[in-house]
Amino acid sequence: MKLAAIKEHHLYNKAYQKGNRASGQSITVYVLRDYAAHRLMLAHPQHLTVNRVGISVSKKIGGACVRNRAKRIIREAYRAILREGQLKVGFLVVIAAKPEIATKKSGEIESELRRAFDRLQFFRRSAAEKKCDGTGS
Repeated sequence: MKLAAIKEHHLYNKAYQKGNRASGQSITVYVLRDYAAHRLMLAHPQHLTVNRVGISVSKKIGGACVRNRAKRIIREAYRAILREGQLKVGFLVVIAAKPEIATKKSGEIESELRRAFDRLQFFRRSAAEKKCDGTGS
């Protein structure tokens, strides 16, 4: 499954400046509501609302081979979480890698990304959880 990418530099800056942030040992995640989500949903072939994802890996991490490996690992970790269908949609998600990512395995990155999303409350709440806490909404 191909991810919808953030292509404009100003959206990265907006996510960095105004978005909610959660940091881990090897990644930092920024999440910001995407105000163009409705317009993009209408243009989507299946009329789905999706998250736009940007991955930022600097030259501090290593050469091209190391940076590409880091991007592949982050992309696959995000896809694994997305397949479960529990992520909120209609957001800009920027995942910035730290130098420690060069020594990590894909499973570690996935669990770190999962913890970051949990801290940002980026998972949808199921109907059972809503009933248990008494809010119902």
